[in-house]
This record gives sequence, structure tokens and C-alpha cells, in this order.
Amino acid sequence: MHTRNLHRNGYIFEELIENHHPLEDFVFTNDYQNKTIDFSNPDAVFHLNKALLKTYYQITDWHIPKGYLCSPIPGRADYIHQIADLLQIENSKDSINGLDIGVGANCIYPLLGAQIYHWKMVGSDIQLESVDAAKHNVSLTDNLSDSIEIRHQTNPANIFEGIILPNEYYHFTMCNPPFHASEKDALKGSKQKLKNLKIDGELLLNFGGQANELWCNGGEALFIKRMIKQSIGFKNQVLWFTSLVSKKEHIPKFQKQLNKLNASYKIIEMFQGNKKSRILAWSFKHES
Repeated sequence: MHTRNLHRNGYIFEELIENHHPLEDFVFTNDYQNKTIDFSNPDAVFHLNKALLKTYYQITDWHIPKGYLCSPIPGRADYIHQIADLLQIENSKDSINGLDIGVGANCIYPLLGAQIYHWKMVGSDIQLESVDAAKHNVSLTDNLSDSIEIRHQTNPANIFEGIILPNEYYHFTMCNPPFHASEKDALKGSKQKLKNLKIDGELLLNFGGQANELWCNGGEALFIKRMIKQSIGFKNQVLWFTSLVSKKEHIPKFQKQLNKLNASYKIIEMFQGNKKSRILAWSFKHES
């Protein structure tokens, strides 16, 4: 993990439980005599997230509706720290504006960006229920409403249009796109996760997730290609466009598209345990 990631040395469950008592019901000692939780259990992951947000990020309360995506905090914090490196920022002295595309009900990226680096964040989503839940999460911690704004994208065909307003400027956009092409693919991916965790029994979507959070027509490849195409119209209002890319085989297609558009780009690799992911960052300012 990133050197500034507070979770790079693992979880201190005693401290987390002290700050959020309900987590204790989900913590157990595994065969290696290490304390852990069942990461296939959405309730366990939810309470771990809640404890982490309370303990390390001064998020006094946090909720998500049942069945919505509950992503692990450490990997999300890594993305935020990588953005700071991209912008060559290590502290909160600079005034930075960021946009999270597909903020989700959890609102994790704006919350972390605001609390770690004191960035001004906007989050957008096509699902009104997610927008309402994200707004609620912002309202639960004092003063966050001054740093975070949540906007509803009323036209699912648009990514930036209708969200980035005239005369607005963003230092970066970020996105964790739906990476499956269909519900069938999402279930297959979740089944593989459970297999990797050596868990049998009835299949549940790991960490939850609504349809628009997990899959879209064409999966992440088509979504990011569409994002790149639409980013041209906002090249003077955004310094760096970024997106997570789960499948490395998609990268050459994006590079080819960006070269045609005369954009500069970077591939930023991230590691969390055995998991490897990457951020695609591109700019029309040629400041690479």
C-alpha cells in the first residue's frame, strides 16, 4: 500500500472495537492466531468500515442502505493518496477540487478526500437513491457539508455533462467504474471471490452492490472508453481525469484511444496484499 496509507500495517482490532463496539461481534481468531473478520459477510465489512472511518478519519457516523456496495476502506484510501501524488501534494495547504464519478451510497472517496487532504469534493451518481444516501452520509459529520456536494446525473448517457458546471475547474476526476458487462458476469466474479476466500454455501454478491454499481453494457472497457471520449469536451476544466482499471488487458485499448486524442497519460499501479490494480490518468494539459 501507499506509504501514507494508515492501514498498510493491518488492522488493530482492539482499537477499532473500542471506537465501534458492534464490530466485536464479527471479529474472530483464525487458524494462524490472527484476529480477522469474514470478508464475505457484508455486515462484517460494513462494521469494519464504520470503525475505520470513526477511528482514523473522524467520520462520526456512516450508513449505507442494505444491498449497496460496501467497499473496503484501505484500497479506497490508496486511490486518494495516489491522486495526491499525481497532483504532487503531500499536505492540505493547497486548495484542491475533485470530482468522484459514480459516488455511490457509500460516498467513500469524497469523505476520504475531504478528511485526509481537506479537498473540496463533488460526487455524482445516476441513481437517486444513492445520491440521497450519499448526502445523508455527508450530513452525519459536522462541517463536511462545506467540503462535499453530491449531484444527481439525470442523463445516464452523460458522464461529465450536467455535472461539471460552466466556469468550474477541477484538479482531478476519479471513478471506480462498474467492471462487469452483465449480471451473469458479476455473479461469476463474486463466486470466484468466495472461492478464493475458501467459503462454501449460498452465493451472495461479495460486499453487496446494486446493478449500476457492479455492471453496465460493455463493462469497464466500454465505460472508460466513453469517459475518455467525453472528457475532450471538458479538457479546459479538468487537469487530470482518472479511473480505476481492474483488467490490465484493457489498458492498450485506452492508450491507443488517448494517443489519437493527443492526450498525455500515466498508468499508476496499486497493490493491496495479493491484489493488484491500476489507475489510468490522462490529461490534455501535457504536464506529465
